[in-house]
Amino acid sequence: MMHISFCAGLILTLTVAVTGQTSSGGVEVSGVVLNTSDEVISGASVILRSNDVSKPPTKVTSDARGSFRFSGVASGGYEIEIRKNSFKPAVIQLTVGAHAPTPLRITLEIPDLREEVAVEDRSSQVNSNPSDNLDVIKLDSDALNNLPVLGNDVIGAVANLVDASSTGSGGATVLVDGLETTRKVPASMIQEVRINQNPYSAEFARPGRGRIEVITKAGATEYHGEFGFIFRDSLLDARNAFALERPPEQRRIYEGVLTGPLGRGKKTSFFFSGNREEEDLQAVVFARTPAQLVPENVATPQRQSEFSFRVNHQVGEKTTYSIRFDFTEASSRNNGVGGFNLPETAADSRDGEHQIFFTHRQIISPELINELTLRAGHEYGRTRSVRQGIPKLIVQDAFTGGGGQADRRTTENHVQLNEILSWTKAKHFVRVGLNVPDISRRGFSDETNFGGTFTFATLDDYLNNRPFLYSINQGDGHLAFWQKEFGLFAQDQIMARPNFSIALGLRYDKQNFLGDKNNFSPRLSFAYAPDKKRKTVLRGGAGIFYDRTGIGPIADKLRFNGLRLRQVNILDPGYPDPFSSGSALADQPSAIYRFAPDLRSPYTFQFNIGAERQLAKSLTITANYINTHGVKLFRSRDVNAPPPPYLQRPDPAIGVLRELESAGRSETHALELLLRGRISRFFNGTIQYTLGRAYNNTGGINSRPANNYDLTGEWARADFDERHRFNVLGAFKVRDWFDLGMTIALASGRPYSLTTGHDDNNDTIANDRPNGVRRNSLQGPGAATLDLRWSKEFHLKAAKKGTKRDEGPAVTIGLSAFNALNRVNYTGFVGNQISPFYGLPVAARPARRVQLNVNFSF
Repeated sequence: MMHISFCAGLILTLTVAVTGQTSSGGVEVSGVVLNTSDEVISGASVILRSNDVSKPPTKVTSDARGSFRFSGVASGGYEIEIRKNSFKPAVIQLTVGAHAPTPLRITLEIPDLREEVAVEDRSSQVNSNPSDNLDVIKLDSDALNNLPVLGNDVIGAVANLVDASSTGSGGATVLVDGLETTRKVPASMIQEVRINQNPYSAEFARPGRGRIEVITKAGATEYHGEFGFIFRDSLLDARNAFALERPPEQRRIYEGVLTGPLGRGKKTSFFFSGNREEEDLQAVVFARTPAQLVPENVATPQRQSEFSFRVNHQVGEKTTYSIRFDFTEASSRNNGVGGFNLPETAADSRDGEHQIFFTHRQIISPELINELTLRAGHEYGRTRSVRQGIPKLIVQDAFTGGGGQADRRTTENHVQLNEILSWTKAKHFVRVGLNVPDISRRGFSDETNFGGTFTFATLDDYLNNRPFLYSINQGDGHLAFWQKEFGLFAQDQIMARPNFSIALGLRYDKQNFLGDKNNFSPRLSFAYAPDKKRKTVLRGGAGIFYDRTGIGPIADKLRFNGLRLRQVNILDPGYPDPFSSGSALADQPSAIYRFAPDLRSPYTFQFNIGAERQLAKSLTITANYINTHGVKLFRSRDVNAPPPPYLQRPDPAIGVLRELESAGRSETHALELLLRGRISRFFNGTIQYTLGRAYNNTGGINSRPANNYDLTGEWARADFDERHRFNVLGAFKVRDWFDLGMTIALASGRPYSLTTGHDDNNDTIANDRPNGVRRNSLQGPGAATLDLRWSKEFHLKAAKKGTKRDEGPAVTIGLSAFNALNRVNYTGFVGNQISPFYGLPVAARPARRVQLNVNFSF
């Protein structure tokens, strides 16, 4: 919940700019919603009503930049009403003529009594704007402060709401202020989080259901601050189902925010945030060695510090600049331990990132706005095994011991860029732009597996010194190269009629190391309100979305070429000396990784059709059918694997020839129902149910088939396939003393594969399945979690005469319980027929955890 003390003294300012009259459709009324600190206000309801009562009102919602617009407004008298949670509504009168009137300023006062906080904007109404779909998950700072969030990880808290069939090879796309990132965003910096906003916009590379958009807080021209402490101790937690005892864990997070003016006047402001995380957690080992079952807790301490400083400056009334510096340092110990991995395989790591953001927004004319966002940064990382010079030992689905064989340094210097031009005229709202997700110089110094790895099929084979595989890397692990990705887009949103609008867009994407140059992706969406009261809207859309390889396959292609960095695989080696037969490492054929000659960028075709219905003033329901087809998806295959009868490779001078292909496919069907708003007198939130089915023939860019020459058994349920998904996000509020946020997540079980446990076809991977058995033929159990957060705000000062009660300093205390019912949600079911854990789970999601939040604001 956004603290009211932080909002003290805020007023909403509406600047209304009316363009010149057009030749055919009236004029356009547009503007931006701000507060007195010159901060944009998103999610405000702006309603335009004509004095002619026969004409229906028109409603829009201010976007992430605080902007709104009405197209085709005829001459005459109007009133504009503005509503936003925690503010009194305001109404002004406006006369539209042949010329633009003087810009208007409207102030919304904070009410004496605070309204209940909804998880999503309660002012959202059904409308016929193609970008205002109501099946969006939108969490503002009020909602984020009210929901249970483990630690400081807001992105992790909402990740389960992303549709896995809409994500790319790198998983869900996270955008921070329009730029892609892979790092965690501290909660203290987040103003709003959105999933599935404008799903078919040409501005984005991935569908709305596969991306998480984060909007960070800006500076204010009055001093405000928040200082928080998050604490969790295992004394209040339950024991993990696979741990013999409850491990001693503790998490401490310190965070603070300070914002205010710089210099005199209100043209320049700053925003500073700091975050320190100290996590003394434990990993649970559950393995079987020849001597015994090993259930063990292993300490995995982590430390992270992050600081951000932002300066905003306004030049005149039309130009705004912003510059932000970010600094992050992190370290962790005993990485990789847990499950089958024994403590001796641990590795320690340290990494960091320093970056600078620059934004420039200029109103060139009432019809034309330019926005530039730029990020430049430097990243580095170091990972090193605790035990050096000792081969790794893998007994499949039993235990992994020996050395960790992890020794790697990485560096990266990168630039990202968004340049977007917005133009409005009559019934059109046009956006064109350039996206540069990544231009980077990446460096590797990689000595991973330079000590070698022995792999055994069973514990008996381990006891009898019979590994089926020995693998080792040698050579030059140093590598530096440039990665380049960019996209171009154009989109026109057309208000064809007051009750019908359509958006047309076209996007082009390109990355280096792939030869295809025809990655054009058209996008289309529409919204139509068939009834006069416009309480029902039919909405649909379709689009093509291209994927990228990511950095890993490119680095492997350049390194594992048989010359620079050699990877040797020896079947049925000696043990502990793999060369006891007299052969030498230099005589062994090297593995090679390459891109297929016809490799192309995979793409996803997605379309949906649905309906939205206004049930009450602040309650809507949506129903959508979504169909997704993946075409030319990435998968890996050993094209030099021994053909039947699996005795010898076609080219004995080469070992594994792992080739990245774009030959996979997928098909997903889903019916989604979503209820959002004031669901009952005391509950505001979102209820989402999805009935779906997902099939594909590839498990991802690095997946390998069981049989490289017969792929028919690969078409099966996708790894992420869940028939039923049910999510609830919301808040119960009964007066001032009962403020309870909650999330509920229920899901059907995911599939897993039945395997023989042997490398029957001698391709170095023991993922072979019994004859006639398809991938993912076994069924795992479902999962259910309930997370709760109770909070209470205490005001430290009595309100002075003439001021609001919420304007003084305040302390908020929150208590959260994750997996509050302590349900055991099993994961990691073993399908290996010769494993001692066959048919059993070997891990479980965390048991109940309790977290305390204390926050001071002024």
